[in-house]
Amino acid sequence: MSIAQSLKGHEKDLGGGLVVRRYLPAAAKQAVGPFIFFDHFGPVEVPANANHDVRPHPHIGLATVTYLFEGAMEHRDSLGTLQRIEPGAINWMTAGRGIVHSERTPKDLAGVQHRKHGLQLWAALPKAHEEDAPSFSHTPAAEIPETEVDGAKVRVLIGSAFGKTSPVKTFSRTLYLDVILKAGQHLPLTGLPPEAAVYPVSGVLEIDGEAVAPNTMSLLDTSAAQRVSALEDAQFVIIGGEPLDGHRFLFWNFVSSSKERLMQAADDWEAQRFDMVPGETEFIPLPKRPVST
Repeated sequence: MSIAQSLKGHEKDLGGGLVVRRYLPAAAKQAVGPFIFFDHFGPVEVPANANHDVRPHPHIGLATVTYLFEGAMEHRDSLGTLQRIEPGAINWMTAGRGIVHSERTPKDLAGVQHRKHGLQLWAALPKAHEEDAPSFSHTPAAEIPETEVDGAKVRVLIGSAFGKTSPVKTFSRTLYLDVILKAGQHLPLTGLPPEAAVYPVSGVLEIDGEAVAPNTMSLLDTSAAQRVSALEDAQFVIIGGEPLDGHRFLFWNFVSSSKERLMQAADDWEAQRFDMVPGETEFIPLPKRPVST
């Protein structure tokens, strides 16, 4: 079978009317390649009085990967970065040994009804890079390579595919594609990394004639070539890469190969030992810790 396993997402309310569908981590599969977290939010009409701002919060041991289809966000972090995130761009924030950031509605959209739609992923860092210095990289939409394959429109967000290579720098082999198919079109998949998955953003897909259930992530058998077909106009992403170099522990916004390191990060946030975001006075408190540490 081309679809090795299907992951059913679950909804999570982040507050302010913003509901996300979360697919990773899952009980059946912690990560696909380096991607250990996968959230799909929207498409949603954001009322003028909505508050979708995410106050400053910390990360360690991971890189956040933000990609929008509609709307805009304002990213600020403890490095002093101020970056407007818009559709089509890739924003890669390496937390490493620790970073704090906020995600707020830009001033021109505050108090204005608008649409919001996008994906946020986390890539767990290889063990050798978990304690790297934090950094932030913005790649504008115009710098993301695009190509057409048998009529399919493919944007190579991260990694290499179909003769194109993204300028986004990663720590291990990583793949992230944004694909648009018209009804009746097909996209052949060859040379995938060891782990890969297809996630439909919209529309109805088949993989080698096998239906992709709505609101699911399909883990692929990458040992053979495959073909994704659109039964109606569709958009989907492909994610994957080399398997992680061991199990990862997660608590709140922290990822690490060491459970003790997670608790140290929790202690540091509770004691406000992280560098803070310039100009920000708010922050998200540490949630209740797990009973077993």
